[in-house]
Amino acid sequence: MTRFVPFAAAVLLAGTLPLQAQQATTPDTQQPTTGAAEGPSPTENATISQPPAEQTTEDDTADDAFATAAQPLMEVGTDWPYWGGDAQATRYSPLNQITPENVDQLEQVFTFHTGDLPEGTAEGKYSPEVTPLKVGDDLLMCSAMNILISVDAATGEENWRFDPGVPNDAIPYGATCRGVSVYSNPDAAEGDACATRVIQGTLDAKLVAVDVETGAPCEDFGENGTVDMWQDIGERVPGWYAVTAPPAIVRGIVVSGAQVKDGQAEDAPSGVIRGYDAVTGELAWAWDLAAPDENRNGPPEGEVYTRGTPNMWTTAVADEELGLVYLPMGNSSVDYYGSNRSDAENEYATSLVALDATTGAEAWHFQTVRHDVWDYDLGSQASLIDYQGTPAVLLPSKQGDIYILNRETGEPLTPVGELTDLPKGEVEPEYISDTQPVSEWHTLRKDPLEEKDMWGFTPIDQLWCRIQFRRANYDGFFTPPSTDKPWIQYPGYNGGSDWGSVAIDTDRGIIIANYNDVPNYNRLVPRDEVTSKPINEMETGESGGANAEGAADPQSGSPYGISVNAGWRNDLTGVPCTRPPYGGIRAIDLETGETLWDRPLGTARRNGPFGIPSFLPFDIGTPNNGGSVVTAGGLVFIAAATDNLFRAIDIETGETVWSTVLPAGGQANPITYEVDGRQYVMVSAMGHHFMETPVGDEVIAWALPEN
Repeated sequence: MTRFVPFAAAVLLAGTLPLQAQQATTPDTQQPTTGAAEGPSPTENATISQPPAEQTTEDDTADDAFATAAQPLMEVGTDWPYWGGDAQATRYSPLNQITPENVDQLEQVFTFHTGDLPEGTAEGKYSPEVTPLKVGDDLLMCSAMNILISVDAATGEENWRFDPGVPNDAIPYGATCRGVSVYSNPDAAEGDACATRVIQGTLDAKLVAVDVETGAPCEDFGENGTVDMWQDIGERVPGWYAVTAPPAIVRGIVVSGAQVKDGQAEDAPSGVIRGYDAVTGELAWAWDLAAPDENRNGPPEGEVYTRGTPNMWTTAVADEELGLVYLPMGNSSVDYYGSNRSDAENEYATSLVALDATTGAEAWHFQTVRHDVWDYDLGSQASLIDYQGTPAVLLPSKQGDIYILNRETGEPLTPVGELTDLPKGEVEPEYISDTQPVSEWHTLRKDPLEEKDMWGFTPIDQLWCRIQFRRANYDGFFTPPSTDKPWIQYPGYNGGSDWGSVAIDTDRGIIIANYNDVPNYNRLVPRDEVTSKPINEMETGESGGANAEGAADPQSGSPYGISVNAGWRNDLTGVPCTRPPYGGIRAIDLETGETLWDRPLGTARRNGPFGIPSFLPFDIGTPNNGGSVVTAGGLVFIAAATDNLFRAIDIETGETVWSTVLPAGGQANPITYEVDGRQYVMVSAMGHHFMETPVGDEVIAWALPEN
């Protein structure tokens, strides 16, 4: 699931076949492979595995009851109707009122306070990450603890709120609700209750639907507006199974996965993906990757979905016309040991999976890491684009690789190479893959680390880091886990690209990608040295451990626990052992994959040794979480970094042309919208405990002065 590096202390194809033809001509036993370095043939990179026609049964007839025609898409511009801006998740707005020439005139229009701040056992666990939607006259959002709120988009005045009553013990690593989704029922009459509804997933694993006008629960959805996603998952263990991402809604089906708290036990809740009728909340289908046909309509009575399978904790994107939904899948429940995994886990972990949104049948999947023991789960939402005349899906990864795939078939449209003769280590050499796919079109990944890259404020702490470098196993990218001594994982599990995803200026043909550039310093801990307990063995109220995931995870059921030093921070000063920059932002030519500009993202103003702010304004590049929005006006708006600044960047030059100080951390994706001809820019300043930025409850809007 998602990973964050706490750093307040850091310083200065060929032609396209129709989908039906692919189903008929591609054997569903084909294994996912990656082409050779000189350029793969398209079908070597994707598995296209729809059930063959003879498997259609009476059960599939029931699925047809949920199938609907493609629905009209909401347009971005005046509104921001989807978490990713438009239905394609490009985070691009055609608004152009604010430009590099006048952005310095922006003034704060309003600040809205959600009132949701941590209390009691929630202290130190808030990471809201919320991105509001703007639909009609209203902003629609959720707070960290899933309070649904509607706000006037011009004034910031509250319209209504609905509190589903999520308890503190439901918080996994952090209290997070990245956003909500909106659905309009085409069969509803004007004035009907819940004709348009707001739908969110909650930390206690529920889908909640309320009326967009009043905030009243939609009584026709599940039980009085709520669907229990714990159904058929197994024992309820608060905090182990939670929903933090907005669902995808396609052809009247609400598609959602869930976050399964990492590193606890092999016998973890299932990573099943489910589709629900957007009006009734009735289960339309389930995709259990280890039993896709057997559990399509739910498991047999008395059984549960396959436990321990990879999950989708992040946000999906859907193609309404094709009726496909694209799922960025995570890793297995035990991240850093794989010999106990099933064949199904090995096939689907760390893959982009395309499903038929009305039946749950698989169309294809594309795997970015084989036998992933590095927690390189796919955290970014994919984006739908047109690439050289072909409908495509653009997929960023935590390793920094960016892939462009045929939207219908999963076949690569840009070159995919293969790393060979990779180190296999001594812990499980027969399991570690000695080859891995790699994008030859574009990667955010930097060169391998060297001893000279070790860094410190003084010669003493730099020497300490050099000693640690020599003590560790490091054979470059994909160094396998080790237990005899630590190993260096670079990139670390926090990027390349994470949940903030990329933004794409589709008019200029420019991708904007912010990224992290920090390693992890890890060690597999033998079972007799593991002191932590899995979440299902903890007493109520017992602490779940340190902020950084993997810092002391038990990985029960495997021979090892795991110790992760996220960002490889110096034990003496708290700053990273590698030299800055630790994060950046890059513009990429969408046509060629060439870098247009690349610069550090984040100043040292809040960072310094021993957690003491340096107040230095230098752009050293800090770790960052959250994405950007790009506009036709030629600007990139982004917060994300640990310096608590919200900035506007000229998309042509990479120059920061405006910035303002936020009252709390801006680890959220911004939006832009229009009311009465006036363009607004908005971001949540709610902080992030993993990133060690101040926690708040503010949603802030700016605009140019009124004439």
